[in-house]
Amino acid sequence: MASAGDSLELEGNDFGYDPEFTARVQAIALWFYRKYWRVEVDGIRNVPARGRALLVANHAGIVPYDGAMIRTAIIAEHSQPRHARMLVVDWAFAMPFTNMLLVKTGNILAHPDNATALLERDELVGVFPEGVKGAAKSYRDRYRVQRMGRGGFVQVALRTGSPIIPVAVVGSEEIHPVIFDVTPLARLFGLPLAPVTPTFPWLGLAGLIPLPSKWLIAFGKPIRVSQFGPDAANDPRLVLELTEEVRSWIQNTLRRLRTRRQTIFF
Repeated sequence: MASAGDSLELEGNDFGYDPEFTARVQAIALWFYRKYWRVEVDGIRNVPARGRALLVANHAGIVPYDGAMIRTAIIAEHSQPRHARMLVVDWAFAMPFTNMLLVKTGNILAHPDNATALLERDELVGVFPEGVKGAAKSYRDRYRVQRMGRGGFVQVALRTGSPIIPVAVVGSEEIHPVIFDVTPLARLFGLPLAPVTPTFPWLGLAGLIPLPSKWLIAFGKPIRVSQFGPDAANDPRLVLELTEEVRSWIQNTLRRLRTRRQTIFF
């Protein structure tokens, strides 16, 4: 799980989530979901209609559109829609407008304590263990799942007895294809990355418009962990085994899903 250090940004009892605001912007998300990226979904029934669960997905894209589309898929396709609360790294909250949008729509600063608090309330929580490395991977390395941290998401699942639902996302790697990352420039501005894409910075702000790639999202069967008990979070071997099980499922599913597209746009 991506970590933002020792600090937490808890805003009230619900982390700043505004259901009414979220409902108003839902129409925009659904337009991108149905018309722009034409998302197709497999395994939506694997997402529980109620109770705690931890969604664990591969990550790509400079802007976390993948989290928004995972959330929208559950709203649009599930027989009993519910909101997933996505954990986002701290730098995504840097800009005032972005901060407001992310917080009000239910996203939370990525930190184990935040994930634990939500899961203990029987919420649906989403994490991207690849973190910034996933978002910054070059186009030639697309859909190669990076190391999933040190298994922090598995430890949270074990401590809270939450089933882990692996999620594979195809399409997010092509919305902002990263040619290379200008690391010195990123350090100068205190950013985790400064990616160069075929459209940015060459086209200015227009280069930030995501490309209309074809998306496929698959939700895997829940991996039950409650039988191990919370103390199992301190077992490095078990944590590693479960982390690799999740990573392997996502990697294999990405390979399968990619064969369903004729090109990145169809």
